[in-house]
Amino acid sequence: MKQNLLTNIRIVLVEPIGALNVGSIARIMKNMGLTKLVLVNPRCDLASDEARQMAVHAVDILETAQIVDSIPTALAGCQQAIATTVRSRSVPILLESSATVLPKLLVPNLQSALLFGAEDRGLSNDELKYAQRFICIESNPDYPSLNLAQAVTICVYQLYQSWLEISNAQISTSVEFAPAIAAMPNNATIEVLEGYYQDLEAMLLEIGYLYPHTVAVKMEKFRRLYNKANLQPEEVAMLRGILRQIRWANHHQAKLSQN
Repeated sequence: MKQNLLTNIRIVLVEPIGALNVGSIARIMKNMGLTKLVLVNPRCDLASDEARQMAVHAVDILETAQIVDSIPTALAGCQQAIATTVRSRSVPILLESSATVLPKLLVPNLQSALLFGAEDRGLSNDELKYAQRFICIESNPDYPSLNLAQAVTICVYQLYQSWLEISNAQISTSVEFAPAIAAMPNNATIEVLEGYYQDLEAMLLEIGYLYPHTVAVKMEKFRRLYNKANLQPEEVAMLRGILRQIRWANHHQAKLSQN
């Protein structure tokens, strides 16, 4: 029996404003077979009449939605996060087509998330840093900004169509998924990577490579670099071990200098 790979994907809404939008998103998620909805500091009431009326028969998605206070908490356990954005940023990022990137989330045992920003501002640079890839929904350049519920609808529809292609394929499960598994090893989870980034930032500040006014921009560049590597847990452990040894050597040398 084939896995329903859609159940491994969570939809993460960062500070959504509109109860109508959230209700609509719950409905389209259920239409397209997704069940995990996570809201980061929502500015609307999921239990409101507006949300429930738009959800129709997907009220259960609203009732089981997880509400958290930070993006790292929303992404706990995920190995891949894809963010949606239409704006250019201070640090260049590769914007990819949603139709190209989203099907790659349909991999056995891959826990992943799609990040969507608030209706009034999208995702900030600080929020985008938690994603490994970035998608842009192609639209009229004269008015490219989509309503939040519309953006989610396009993405989950593309996911569902890709899942239909997989589930309808007339080949065995082992052959069908082999290329995807080979392309996606057992990557470190996002919280493991975040722990490493915090250690790296602290060390680079300590040795004077980073300065407080350059931290944000340079750490974004380091994140982009490491994201390309698809680090595995043991590789992150090795990198953190190097940082610990550098810290020990730095402190040991400082003590010798004082004597």
